[in-house]
Amino acid sequence: MSIVITGITGFVGQNLKKYLNLHHIEVVGLSLRDQDWKSHFPKQAKAVIHLAGKAHDTTNTSADDEYFKINRDLTITLFEEFLRTDIRDFFYFSSVKAVADTVEGILDENIQGKPITAYGKSKLEAENFLLKQNLPENKRLFIVRPCMIHGPGNKGNLNLLYSIVKKGIPWPLAGFQNQRSFLSIDNLSFLIEQMLLRAELKSGIYNFADDNSLSTNELVNLISETLGKKAKLWHIPAGLIRTGVRIGDILPLPLNSERLKKLTESYVVSNAKIKSALGIEKLPLTTKKGLELTIRSFKSNP
Repeated sequence: MSIVITGITGFVGQNLKKYLNLHHIEVVGLSLRDQDWKSHFPKQAKAVIHLAGKAHDTTNTSADDEYFKINRDLTITLFEEFLRTDIRDFFYFSSVKAVADTVEGILDENIQGKPITAYGKSKLEAENFLLKQNLPENKRLFIVRPCMIHGPGNKGNLNLLYSIVKKGIPWPLAGFQNQRSFLSIDNLSFLIEQMLLRAELKSGIYNFADDNSLSTNELVNLISETLGKKAKLWHIPAGLIRTGVRIGDILPLPLNSERLKKLTESYVVSNAKIKSALGIEKLPLTTKKGLELTIRSFKSNP
């Protein structure tokens, strides 16, 4: 079995390639930055896994049209090329942010998409295009919506929280109670492999997340345990902090209302649909075990 992966040089691409190779699945990279990529498009593969895209720019310096050119328009062109081949499967890696920037309750695949950012809107527009196409009977379309992906070697928000705990700085937002979903790169790779192998699996939208959510306070405790430190949690009343951060909305301070929301909000994602479709009860790695592996990698590669 041969698989084509776009965005293969990224964190997910590199790890997915390694995982699939270990499970005797051949992987071929396709660079969409090459203006002549269509002439290099492998026509005899079993699947295309489209990872390439423009990630959300937290500094808000990217022009909106960049997201749509890359996340929507390039996806459309790639899918149209896929339809002209005998390749069976097309995996489009979207994001939970394509449908919801904030979540009340638990996010499942039935939500009506209402993204706020250009990133989310571009992902959703790509999804909508794909879902409107007449798919031949011998082909399948999978829209994958992962939540926050992490794993050894990935430097992201987890690394920032790790740095705070490592420096012995108390976590001052312990008064907020929240729950967040995570996705380990190993669980992601396992799900993709299973989807490739299950010929009976139906096309559709599938959320990817680990089995359980964690609160930020639990995550701070987990990082502290991994570092052999005692967790420092400051339970300052949430109302007092909300009032105080309003100053940051006016003055250039590290914490303002928007940043506080991002740090303390809940974002729980259901993975029930994909597990039911594959007939599995639990993913290989528990949420805590996956996070421990990521945290330990920060210790090994500071």
